[in-house]
Amino acid sequence: MASGGVSVASLWTEVNRCGQNGDYTRALKALSKILHESRDDVTALHCKIVCLVQNGSFKEALNVMNTHSKVLGSEVVFEKAYCEYRLNRVESALKTIEGAAEQTDKLERYDACKSVYTDLIRNSQDEYEEERKTNLAAVVAAMSQWEKAPSEDLGLPESTYELCYNSSCSLIGQGQFTEAFNKLQQAEELCRVSLADDSDVTEEDIESELAVIHSQMAYIMQLQGRTDEALQLYNQVIKLKPSDVGLLAVTANNIITINKDQNVFDSKKKVKLTNAEGVEYKLAKKQVQAIDFNKALLAMYTNQADQCRKLSSSLQSQNPGHPRPVLIQVAQLCREKQHSKAIELLQQFSDQHPESASEIKMTMAQLYLVQACDVLRSIEEFKYKSGMVSALVTMYSHEEDIDGAIDVFKQAIEHYQSEQPGSAIHLALVREAANFKLKYGRKKEAISDLEQLWKQNTNDIHTLAQLISAYSLVDTDKAKSLSKHLPSADTMSFNVDVDELENSHGATYVRKKAAKNCDPKATPDPERWLPMRERSYYRGKKKGKKKEQIGKGTQGAMAGASAELDASKTASSPPTSPRPGSASGSSTAPASNVVPPRQQKPAASGATRKKATQKKKKGGKGGW
Repeated sequence: MASGGVSVASLWTEVNRCGQNGDYTRALKALSKILHESRDDVTALHCKIVCLVQNGSFKEALNVMNTHSKVLGSEVVFEKAYCEYRLNRVESALKTIEGAAEQTDKLERYDACKSVYTDLIRNSQDEYEEERKTNLAAVVAAMSQWEKAPSEDLGLPESTYELCYNSSCSLIGQGQFTEAFNKLQQAEELCRVSLADDSDVTEEDIESELAVIHSQMAYIMQLQGRTDEALQLYNQVIKLKPSDVGLLAVTANNIITINKDQNVFDSKKKVKLTNAEGVEYKLAKKQVQAIDFNKALLAMYTNQADQCRKLSSSLQSQNPGHPRPVLIQVAQLCREKQHSKAIELLQQFSDQHPESASEIKMTMAQLYLVQACDVLRSIEEFKYKSGMVSALVTMYSHEEDIDGAIDVFKQAIEHYQSEQPGSAIHLALVREAANFKLKYGRKKEAISDLEQLWKQNTNDIHTLAQLISAYSLVDTDKAKSLSKHLPSADTMSFNVDVDELENSHGATYVRKKAAKNCDPKATPDPERWLPMRERSYYRGKKKGKKKEQIGKGTQGAMAGASAELDASKTASSPPTSPRPGSASGSSTAPASNVVPPRQQKPAASGATRKKATQKKKKGGKGGW
């Protein structure tokens, strides 16, 4: 029995009821009685701390945690960090978080966070109203991006650039990229207006604050396939060197996903930005995961096989049910021509994780096709037959292995060059190889084939034209020299009956023949050979008022409409892109590399309030 004859069970009932009603002051009285009976009751101490936090008594809550630190241990580490944060002891809060055990298990509880903020907004009225709404918008954006939660209209305003930014993050999560981009433009304008009123803010400060918005714009462009524009904007953000390591990491990662297996030197420089100290605390778990996946892929593309295996194995141990680490390992094995081992690894993962079997088995089918190519190429008596060459080229092309297809041509051509030089089948293969290379943009590689063909028949104008076109990319002087062999315009003229051609079956346009009304007694018009518009007496056609208002653009377009609808002309600054966050917020494949929603942190009492910088959450490309 507790003091006063009230049972402890009754007191806990009172605590529960008060908690549900939001009456934390009354709950504290009941908890004091419980702790009077059992001073080290961990649950009661934890509840007391929560009630003090809810009442804004952060110092008192910290005192309770420090007094009972041995009993509570790491049970209230996040409550402690939050109290330090609210008391503006930012460094202490960061140290507390960094020393927390199993911190990822207690973070990113968006649904619970949303309930708390909704309750706070409903039951609170103070100077932190805007911050709470911004943070709620950040939570909703995070749920949309990371948990694919359906959209929900909470009636939040969009009066600040942070709120607009977070609204854009929500739209990205729903796949509404055009609407999201427009919302970012609105956020940019609001940001410029709000910062322009501060005489202490320089243009450089404004651009730095806009970096997160611009990075998110670039992310949307990347998702829309406008990679050149996106790359330009990402690099603009990198050049600003923003202090937000999360923003830099996401932006750098997204550049790496655009580079893929090209421009690996640039990717190796950019990947260093993802390793900055403390970056893991600025990003969502899925963002960190996506960056780690891309590090493994970059190691593969830079021929660091051991590093690739090490990273992918580590990722698999951290994410045992995720197929991507296994697929990276398989890709590395395929580069080493170990297709059987790759299939064995896929089969093992498929058996252990049947929920991912469909994706894994599709990859296995591709590898079986590669193995089929290897088997076909091992049949000596058929490997150089035209039918076999055709089949192999088709199969390699289907797998987008252009180098493999070209190698098939190369070996077949070398065989006939040795056995039957100049034969019909030899020249036919050279012709097909040249056309194949030209089709896939390999003009430089096609030069030797085209030269061989032209030397066999110097009257082949078509081959000569192809050869000149290919040389124009690598040796303009050679291209000019070869162009001298082209026939003159006179020798290329054809005797064509134009009237017969126009009247032929299938002609889409037939010129109407005007009736001849020549008057031999009249003086011929000296300007009759000039177009009507160029004749001295031409005055033009009369234009009606309505016609003048109609543009010459697409059907239904009005004058000036194109400029209004051109996003590139309405944006006040170059686009960029990041994750849903707070008023200080900072986004792949594009796995998610969207810059995060923006949350606002409350300032210390009496201090000037400044918009917090943005955190990052990825909502973009996390894989290639």
